[in-house]
Amino acid sequence: MTTTLALLGGKPVIDRIFERYNPIGAEEVAAAKQVIESGVLSQFIGAWHEDFFGGPYVRDFERKSAAYFGVKHAITVNSWTSGLIAAVGALGIEPGDEVIVPPWTMCASATAILHWNAIPVFADIDPDTYCLDPASVEANITPHTRAIMAVDIFGQSADMNALCDIAQRHGLKIISDTAQAPGAKVGQHYAGTLAHIGGYSLNYHKHIHTGEGGILVTDDDQLAERLQLIRNHAEAVVGSKGVTDIANMVGYNFRLGEIECAIGISQLDKLAGLVQRREAIAAQLNKGLSGLHGLKTPVVRDDCTHVYYVYPLDVSVKALGIPRSVLADALRAEGLSGIGTGYQNVHLLPMFQKKIAYGSRGFPWNSDICRRDVSYAKGICPVAEQLHDETYLGFAMCLHELSDDDVRLIIDVFHKVWNNLDTLRNAQARA
Repeated sequence: MTTTLALLGGKPVIDRIFERYNPIGAEEVAAAKQVIESGVLSQFIGAWHEDFFGGPYVRDFERKSAAYFGVKHAITVNSWTSGLIAAVGALGIEPGDEVIVPPWTMCASATAILHWNAIPVFADIDPDTYCLDPASVEANITPHTRAIMAVDIFGQSADMNALCDIAQRHGLKIISDTAQAPGAKVGQHYAGTLAHIGGYSLNYHKHIHTGEGGILVTDDDQLAERLQLIRNHAEAVVGSKGVTDIANMVGYNFRLGEIECAIGISQLDKLAGLVQRREAIAAQLNKGLSGLHGLKTPVVRDDCTHVYYVYPLDVSVKALGIPRSVLADALRAEGLSGIGTGYQNVHLLPMFQKKIAYGSRGFPWNSDICRRDVSYAKGICPVAEQLHDETYLGFAMCLHELSDDDVRLIIDVFHKVWNNLDTLRNAQARA
């Protein structure tokens, strides 16, 4: 391997594009073909009828998902964003209620709260796991707090023992946004199943996918009914079904089709093997990258497993004396695609900085339903902000189908860059 960095004119370590991640195979093709040939691509009816719950593949996928994740109810939806909207509504969140959520997530986690005219309140994240910091959650609870949305970011669960204790003491509900962590474990339980409502994304680059889609999970019969209603035109159904609690029964077409559910059944059968492969890749990376100065590999909490939607890294910029951007440029120049700098600080998006969502006048913040001035100023989540701005590097494992040889090349890339840190520092000093 040449010792000159590719960034400085040397030959890159990786000279090919890694194979795109694709868990779809012959089983899914056969399943989709069977649905197409049946001519029944959807069987939902937006009225109280036996087909209110969808067709045979929808119901079968839901039964098998409930059995797989060990819950009483699984409800499919056409996207995980739809799932989050349905979950917040099903909990009975009122306009002006506050829901605590981390900033280190996809924006839908927060906008699903706004959808019901509730107020997102951002709590900081744990510097090791990047999930909600329970101490920050506790510090952000007010008399207006009604729920916590825990995001199982990158592939492992938030600290559900601590969060459930907080929720119980304060009379709060919990939603688990486990979009990125299907198949991860908390003790003997699957991530997402310890909350009042949890669930998983079936988006195309998740562990298993149906193109788009999501699965909601709950052990609560009443919440399951409310999720099903919101999914499928609730307001048209409650009268005939005899539903008396019609709060938030504003329904949508969040329905997943028969083709997607047929594919999902085959995908579910593969989940354990796909997770096992991700864990093996991460173990290989952990071993190969251990000992590199100033580089922190993923931290997995005790009694938890990690399914590595992303392989997260933290660089000590102070110890290395090199900006993160330069390290990322050097890694990419060696042919390592999928390296990202920073992730997300949702509270700093224009919507929250300007407090403009519905209309142009600042609703819901600038209205009677908002009971206090909620701050989204930079500085409210210092851990998430520093990680995003200065130290976090993430390798998007979700994008690639990695062989053992690919993983060895990734390790070689890091070692080559780290062996040339002095050269990078000198180049920076001359710039």
